[in-house]
Amino acid sequence: MTDLSARAQDRLPDLANVETPWGAFLAVEDDGVQRIRNIRYARAARFAPAEAVDPDPASSADLQFTTIACPQPPSPSAAVLGEPLEGATFDEDCLRVTITRPADLDGPVPVMVWIHGGAHVSNAGDLPGFDPSALAREHGVLVVAPTFRLGLLGFIGDGTPDTATGRAPGGAVGGTHRPANLGLLDVITALRWVREHIAGFGGDPEQVTVFGQSSGADALAHVLAADGTDGLITRVVLQSAPFGIRTDRDEMQAKMRAAIGEIPADATTDELGALQLVAKQAGSGFGLRSSMAFGTEYGRAPLPVEADIPAAWIRRAPGLEVLVTWTTEETMFYLGTVPRLERLFRVPLIGALARRVVVNATTRSVYSRDGRRFAKLLAQAGASVQVGVFDGRPDGSPLGAAHAIELPLLFPNEAAWSRAALLDPDGAGTLVEAGAALRSAWVEFARTGRIAEQRIPVGAGWRGGLRVEDIA
Repeated sequence: MTDLSARAQDRLPDLANVETPWGAFLAVEDDGVQRIRNIRYARAARFAPAEAVDPDPASSADLQFTTIACPQPPSPSAAVLGEPLEGATFDEDCLRVTITRPADLDGPVPVMVWIHGGAHVSNAGDLPGFDPSALAREHGVLVVAPTFRLGLLGFIGDGTPDTATGRAPGGAVGGTHRPANLGLLDVITALRWVREHIAGFGGDPEQVTVFGQSSGADALAHVLAADGTDGLITRVVLQSAPFGIRTDRDEMQAKMRAAIGEIPADATTDELGALQLVAKQAGSGFGLRSSMAFGTEYGRAPLPVEADIPAAWIRRAPGLEVLVTWTTEETMFYLGTVPRLERLFRVPLIGALARRVVVNATTRSVYSRDGRRFAKLLAQAGASVQVGVFDGRPDGSPLGAAHAIELPLLFPNEAAWSRAALLDPDGAGTLVEAGAALRSAWVEFARTGRIAEQRIPVGAGWRGGLRVEDIA
């Protein structure tokens, strides 16, 4: 149980001191797990690259009952996920990590770093629905969850290379210069912070696995292609990475930049949010790519031009251990909430056929086809690669094995997921039991670099599971 759900029941968990080389950090301690929340890993002025900082107990002491998120407009997926940001504090000073570890930790333990999804515009690392306490409690691992900049603050530059402007990043000449890929640079900064500091919190810096879902997996795939990140990732799980919409985005991004225009240096957070919605609208009309209009920009630091990305992956492949996964009905997450399609899918006989055709085609186009191509590319270049196809879903679920369906099994905070339409009708009530084998598989990969079993079942009111195959 998380501290937030405990507070909802009028019971505050205990606070403990965690001794580190930088002093004693306050931590929430509950049911055998300690969570040190909101440690600052970097500072950044608006539209400036992050500058890493050493761990400081004072940076998080007063924030053990606070969920911090990058400012963001309301998400259209909030109801599907059960209003995950309810009660969050939105703050541009969001470059923070939460560390979750066993309370009885003794000696260095494997580290898992969670990079959240949300189309590069939504969510945060330390949401109740991403509470990794079960992973730490059941398997003795330490989990780090960074929060980073999103949307207009993190993923759309002004189109002007820093080297050509004569301005320092973040400087203003009639407005505020916006370098590209700031959110990606935040993730890279957080991963370096973990490598340098996690031993002081009881983690093993030589056994770090990063795992991300959706746009979080997209970010990690681009860390593997970025300049200056050799060796930063050696073991990675990419869940539902939208490889099929990562290319041919220049025209869409140009229209978004034009719609944003010049941003005044003194623009308020609300004004930035309004501009973000304007940019999102400008990025519509580009098919499935518009579903993740904000994202990485090729040919801008730290990424090479688009055509050179596969070569960068090939160069990084030797020594990597990779698990690439997707679900069998990814796009029901989106299509199942479109009223016209929802009505079509309910039509007797023809509705089931229409659902299967539309969902299969769009899932293949965005996720599975290019996810498998990526897996084969890395395997042929020397990486150890497995693919996992997940068809688990609650009995009677109208959305089936949709995008993000595995997340409540990996992070089984039943209070946080209780209102998620994704888990209707009864999937939220048995998450701890239903996801036990899946959590074990993820930790097995974190410890060994592969999953031994070919079939990982779910249960307790769920059906299906994960099918695993090695890629040669």
